[in-house]
Amino acid sequence: MAVNVIKTDKAPGAVGPYSQGIKAGNILFASGQIALNPETGKLVGGGVAAEAEQCMKNVGALLEAAGMSYDNVVKTTVYLTNMDFFGTVNTVYGKYFASTLPARSCVAVAALPKGALVEVEVTAYAE
Repeated sequence: MAVNVIKTDKAPGAVGPYSQGIKAGNILFASGQIALNPETGKLVGGGVAAEAEQCMKNVGALLEAAGMSYDNVVKTTVYLTNMDFFGTVNTVYGKYFASTLPARSCVAVAALPKGALVEVEVTAYAE
């Protein structure tokens, strides 16, 4: 099985010793994406909806770099610093998964890197 590092300038670079994504055979394991603007490396402003939107755009860039799309996503994990954000994030998230709805977990956490409010991690599969 081939294992390849997935890297793109269209998503923010890793903020630690890890890869943006790893494609093992037909499976992409994407590192969690917070709402960093890939051009500036800074967290986007505008609250949780704007952060969720940027997270999903960053996920999309990693999927594209791996030759995949949102339709290939089979599992997501969403991390929130406050469960009160669930409805807002769910609305943004839903715009990206129209035809194939992946399995999902949503977890409340004490804090996220860089003071982010939301983080999205995906696993995708393509034949």
